Amino acid sequence: QTESNSESKIEREHEFKAYLDGEVIALKDVGDGVFSEGMVGDGLAIRPTSETVCAPISGKISVLMDESKHAVGMTLSNGVEILIHVGLDTVAMKGEGFEYLVKVGDEVQIGTPLLKFSRDAIKKAGHPDTAIFVVTNPNGVDFKFISGQNGKTNETVIATY
Repeated sequence: QTESNSESKIEREHEFKAYLDGEVIALKDVGDGVFSEGMVGDGLAIRPTSETVCAPISGKISVLMDESKHAVGMTLSNGVEILIHVGLDTVAMKGEGFEYLVKVGDEVQIGTPLLKFSRDAIKKAGHPDTAIFVVTNPNGVDFKFISGQNGKTNETVIATY
């Protein structure tokens, strides 16, 4: 039993789990010009059916957007930096419909709730609610992104390294 536990722990540390429920799509299918062209980094996106973004992996909260509350940045123990950005052009909403559940410097585990948002508020403001996940600093690590599936928060593997 202990052998399989340590083995699965190692495996889990190299997996990113879905940060929302919903359809996991390729970054190029986001169609926004900046994220979809990979300018911010490689990754994928989820068309959400849930409204609480959870940590896809363990790490430290390194970036929060205090004005708009629409994105969370994390730094992993291996120096990799990731960003989860909720919705397109949602920075214009100035935080309306968004609420942070963490603060910069917090150490979080996979599955820790990071951010709540209102899909209705985003739709009312006229923006898509697609939530983007990008590796902003791969720090020499190769990633494999797994889109084209239905994601379940904290369960579905969306990326490995």
